[in-house]
Amino acid sequence: MQNEAEKLSQKIFQANSQTFNAICLEVFQFQFDNNPLYRNFCQLLKRTPGDVSYCEDIPFLPIGFFKLHQVKCTSFSPQAVFESSGTTGTATSRHFIKDLSLYERSFLTAFNLFYGEPRQYCILGLLPSYLERGNSSLVYMVKKLIDLSKNLNSGFYLDNYPELARIILKNVKSGTKTILIGVTYALIDFSEKFPMDLSSVIVMETGGMKGKRKEMVREELHRILMRTTRMNR
Repeated sequence: MQNEAEKLSQKIFQANSQTFNAICLEVFQFQFDNNPLYRNFCQLLKRTPGDVSYCEDIPFLPIGFFKLHQVKCTSFSPQAVFESSGTTGTATSRHFIKDLSLYERSFLTAFNLFYGEPRQYCILGLLPSYLERGNSSLVYMVKKLIDLSKNLNSGFYLDNYPELARIILKNVKSGTKTILIGVTYALIDFSEKFPMDLSSVIVMETGGMKGKRKEMVREELHRILMRTTRMNR
């Protein structure tokens, strides 16, 4: 199975618009064959590989399964186990990572596709709730991007809003390309305490209020951030 999995992973990274659907169906077949929990779920839905011709029809496991079961293809000792934030007070969802190098290749390929190489950016993390947990996949990904950015000011800033504001203003003035990745409530707090023009900064909003503020619809959130940061999209 290992050789089959390696071949399939190579296909995934080489996919294009013409081959995407066929590769999705191969992944579906692989998961169905090697993940007993997923296979049982698909059989109960009567949506097995023989019933599905398009990627849109592939069944997805409900998130609750990741809280109650170890969702894995075969048995292996994971290199990492990432957990959800658990802010709803329920059990956390767990993601068992067999191969961190494959995990990194996946998110770095996606990042490069949309933004280019991380080394051209100053990458700033504003993720207090995630850092406090220590097993967040988001923190893992952002830390990797920070390490690859090579900018001395790249890093996590927790609640150090004055220093974060100083770095952003310095970068804007010098024309340094900057990405600010922040959990929703922290971005709002920061933008209200230090309103500034972030129209030249890429802002990635992630997560939610984590119990720190009242939840709001995405449109309302974006209106607040556009008002305090002068971003127009």
